[in-house]
Amino acid sequence: MTHPLFRRAAAALVLGLIAPLGTASAEVLPSINLQLTPWTVVAREKGIFKEEFGKVGTREVNLIASGGAELIGAETAAVSKGAISIAQRMIYPATVHRANGLDGVIVWVSEPSNRYRAPVLAAASNKSVNTLADLDGKKFGSSRISCYWSAPTEALNAVGLPLDTRQTKGRVRYESIDNASVALSAVLSGATDATTTHLAAGNATGAWLSGKFKVVGHVPDDGVYVNHAGRVTYFAKREFVNKYPEAVKAFLASRERAMAWTLDHVDEAAKIVARELRLPIEVAKFQITHLGQWEFMSGEPNAERARHSIKTFIDYYVKQGDDILGERRLTPQQIDAFVDGRFFVGGTHSIYQ
Repeated sequence: MTHPLFRRAAAALVLGLIAPLGTASAEVLPSINLQLTPWTVVAREKGIFKEEFGKVGTREVNLIASGGAELIGAETAAVSKGAISIAQRMIYPATVHRANGLDGVIVWVSEPSNRYRAPVLAAASNKSVNTLADLDGKKFGSSRISCYWSAPTEALNAVGLPLDTRQTKGRVRYESIDNASVALSAVLSGATDATTTHLAAGNATGAWLSGKFKVVGHVPDDGVYVNHAGRVTYFAKREFVNKYPEAVKAFLASRERAMAWTLDHVDEAAKIVARELRLPIEVAKFQITHLGQWEFMSGEPNAERARHSIKTFIDYYVKQGDDILGERRLTPQQIDAFVDGRFFVGGTHSIYQ
């Protein structure tokens, strides 16, 4: 004879009231910390976060502002320590951080990049540097684990002027500078001759609009950076994603809606960004509309294409003397697991139809 308790449990399973044995139900996340960025302030202002996170029980969304003097890559440390739940980083540095031991996963990848996202800059007053070829024997300063290294590496290789690496001396002297404001100041002061930055970055747009810099080169239009290494990602600790996949999906859905609304209402969105980030209106609008912006890019829905991009740029940069990816090279299996298929087409928590 079956015990009444077992009969009630079986009925509950049929009705879907309790999860089957071995199936873990996702936990509800009461609050979440995210980066204060142009799209997140729009999502907060227009009630998008409230709607999407409300569906999964997350009642509080905190937007954390980074300091003006923050080192490039600080958001990765914040994710690792739990100060930020989901962070934005370009796919090349995100992969380097994974190779360096961060137990994280990518939950979103952008479409391919373009030649305008990470140009090589020199001081407008520097009459001796006007093209990439003029950097032969000169000094280049930028953050090593970022697009500010991966993009100029390919751009300079294309004209036969490789940057220095730890192993070999190149044709262009390289200095690692992990603060974009310092790297830009070094160019203006003459301490270095060139740098690379995202012109739409908060610590770069004002400097660029001042007219004190000029673009002296770009990556190839159909190269490794544009197609692979220059994509944008959102990543989080594996533990967090496994525990709160519904919250991650709400985040991605919010981003999609905020992007669509912003691109349809540029002037109103620029006012929100200017007010919330305390920027001049022309800077806010530039960060939305410039060809090199990355906050409002469309996503790459296919997880396999994202994985292919990582494998492709790892192969390329290792051949160019990438000491980090060369010494700590990820296996194909590690790369496959790094891109979390649950959030791409066909996945259990995908925003793509």
